[in-house]
Amino acid sequence: MGTPEFAVPALEILVKNKINVVAVITAPDRTQGRGQKLSYSPVKECALKYNLLVLQPTNLKAPEFLEELKSYQANLQIVVAFRMLPESVWAMPAIGTFNLHASLLPQYRGAAPINWAIINGEKETGVTTFFLKHEIDTGSIIFQEKEIIHEDDTVGTLYERLMKKGARLVLKTVKAIEADDYPSIPQPQHIEVKHAPKIFKETCEINWNQPTQKIIDFVRGLSPYPAAWTKLNDKVYKIFKCTEVYSPQSTVDSGQCTTDNKTYLHVKASDGFISIDEFQPEGKRRMSVTDFFRGNKI
Repeated sequence: MGTPEFAVPALEILVKNKINVVAVITAPDRTQGRGQKLSYSPVKECALKYNLLVLQPTNLKAPEFLEELKSYQANLQIVVAFRMLPESVWAMPAIGTFNLHASLLPQYRGAAPINWAIINGEKETGVTTFFLKHEIDTGSIIFQEKEIIHEDDTVGTLYERLMKKGARLVLKTVKAIEADDYPSIPQPQHIEVKHAPKIFKETCEINWNQPTQKIIDFVRGLSPYPAAWTKLNDKVYKIFKCTEVYSPQSTVDSGQCTTDNKTYLHVKASDGFISIDEFQPEGKRRMSVTDFFRGNKI
């Protein structure tokens, strides 16, 4: 069960290792673009490539869907980046249902673990497989693998590595379950847990009253998508890359910018200046600041 690109390598690695995938469950097709053409999810496209049966329920509690799912007699279900499942679905197989989550649980439970790990300045994260139960992302852990977060990582670069590492962990988990030799360790209780809630557009506005490093991590954790943003001269600019720059003591207020309209654009944070290196001005493409200044001014 999965929908976006993140789930595709996990499905592919199972098929290529001759795991018997009896069905693939993914999101319904959507219309896209001006022509309103039907668009398949990345997981559906992958499933069709391997001639796998695809189910696309709109209602996971619908009796007809549950009956069809039951008819395939799967003894294990695997979830990678899908929606929340009712108990009637996750409890159906004899062995149960396990999920791949892109964090080291119990940390960063929620919809956006990769983003929030970078936003919070973490130095490492990872992937976890765990059995589903009632409360979201709280089931017993099967396996975990760590991944270093580099200083120049964005959510895009880290996503790519965790997607591949996660696929390998899914296969390892299936093989261990197949051999009936796998751990099932309850998640630690009574520890301080950091959460990873869904990110909305308003969540992505840069707060220039924060220190420079917090702002840099915030931008990295939202680049390239959905992208941090700010307003300059009442226009929205998406910020994809920024760095800290040395500047002498200044009386400029946080959020104010200085520029020569040729080579640099610096914005004041609470403890220094941020150099905006790549951005997307409203109504334009993504570009470097120097490219922007060839035909525009701020």
